[in-house]
Amino acid sequence: MSGFPTIIYEKRGSLAYVTLNRPQFLNAYNIQMRDDLYQVLGAIKDDSEVRVAILKGAGEKAFCAGADLTEFLTAPSAALHGYVLGSGIEMALFCDIRIASDDTRFGLPEVGLGIIPAAGGTQTLPRVVGQGKALEMLLTNPWVSGEEAYRVGLVNKVVPRDELLQTAEAMARQIASYDPNAVRAAKQAALRGLNLTLAKGIDLEKRLASEVVLAAGQGS
Repeated sequence: MSGFPTIIYEKRGSLAYVTLNRPQFLNAYNIQMRDDLYQVLGAIKDDSEVRVAILKGAGEKAFCAGADLTEFLTAPSAALHGYVLGSGIEMALFCDIRIASDDTRFGLPEVGLGIIPAAGGTQTLPRVVGQGKALEMLLTNPWVSGEEAYRVGLVNKVVPRDELLQTAEAMARQIASYDPNAVRAAKQAALRGLNLTLAKGIDLEKRLASEVVLAAGQGS
């Protein structure tokens, strides 16, 4: 795959590494990055060899400092460090696993700027941290540390900065070592079930479980 102005894409075996690469702007999400990211994620989706993607930010200061408002007038596993702001949080929330270094700081400044999150944050955040904490973050924009993010369920794990990538890689390799049909079905059951009644969710689980067993029997 050819290079991209704002994204570094690397493939190592079954793992894909997607690096947000605007460190001079704290990896702020702009129109070019949006277009580059869509292309990269589309390529990953079509690549049967890739089992897990790790999303990370270049540089030392930030994973992603949100949208670049000079251009904006109006989604794997995430390895998070430094500042994770605005669209950075929204991007991370679409990842299955989120690992943060102990220097990470989260914030949602949009309402204070006279706008609101517009990349899914108002919908995904309450589902992850609960309505009360989500509204606090959306309306008052407190700085949320890595430890606080772990406490409220925003991230799965907090590790020292120098252990961040190796921890993300270890979890990614573990997931990649499992049967892809089972991984896919477990995700579908858990995520789709959120919008179903318990009874319908259990029915979905049974159907997906049967499909996984059938696929295993067919050797696919």
